[in-house]
Amino acid sequence: MFLKGGFVCLPVGLAARVFRIPYVIHESDSTLGLANRILIRHAKKVAFGMPLSEEVKEKHPNYVWTGIPISNDFKSVSPTKQISLKKAFSFNSEKPLVVITGGSQGSENLNEATRTILPELLKFTSVGLVAGRKHYENMVDLKKYENWDKASLESNFRMWEFNTTMNELMGAADVIVSRAGATTIAELAALKKAVILVPFERLPGSHQVKNAEQLEKQEAASVIMDSKMIEKPELLLSEIHRLVRSPRLRADMADRLHERAKPESAALLADIVLGEAS
Repeated sequence: MFLKGGFVCLPVGLAARVFRIPYVIHESDSTLGLANRILIRHAKKVAFGMPLSEEVKEKHPNYVWTGIPISNDFKSVSPTKQISLKKAFSFNSEKPLVVITGGSQGSENLNEATRTILPELLKFTSVGLVAGRKHYENMVDLKKYENWDKASLESNFRMWEFNTTMNELMGAADVIVSRAGATTIAELAALKKAVILVPFERLPGSHQVKNAEQLEKQEAASVIMDSKMIEKPELLLSEIHRLVRSPRLRADMADRLHERAKPESAALLADIVLGEAS
């Protein structure tokens, strides 16, 4: 059995133990969830989406860092391709581009922070905002910044409810502002981008916070806590400005994040599961 770690996996894993069926568990985040903390004792292998500390490895000798399976569409693009993608989205190819996204449903806090700092952002960078299906209607007033002359974008701002080609939009970006979910981080690592993570602090287990803190410690991402951003959106403005004006800093950060990319993740997991089944 392959168990992904959600709460529904717990009774299945316990039943597997009773019937002596071997199982492999996978934890996407940098810390184990409750179900996996229980199931780990009898797991044949423990696969993690993010690399763990030496201390954790010692506690779990059957640990394997496999990464998280993501679409092959998420991959690093050349500078020439990045320019082409900017043009495809109607942005000025000679200006830096910041993409802000809270995922498919969006993030109200990221949206509101963007609303506050957008006039200042547009003085030095282009901005693409994916407002999300849940919050888009509350953000339509920002369309006033999206000015077109026939088919030409004059304002260097675009907003989407949801973008079906996120790999291309983020591939066009110089800086990406995002939440800190494990799958999102895996996609960002594959894209080899400089990122500002704004973890959602109120999730059970604080896994987004722990994911972000691990990357910040290794200088692979910049981190601004959600509560601090709400209190002072200018913190986000300042950090975007710092990264936009420093190509070397962006490149170094992107390189460190890209070291975590595991394009072979799906194959690794398949080999582990099939190996335990044989």
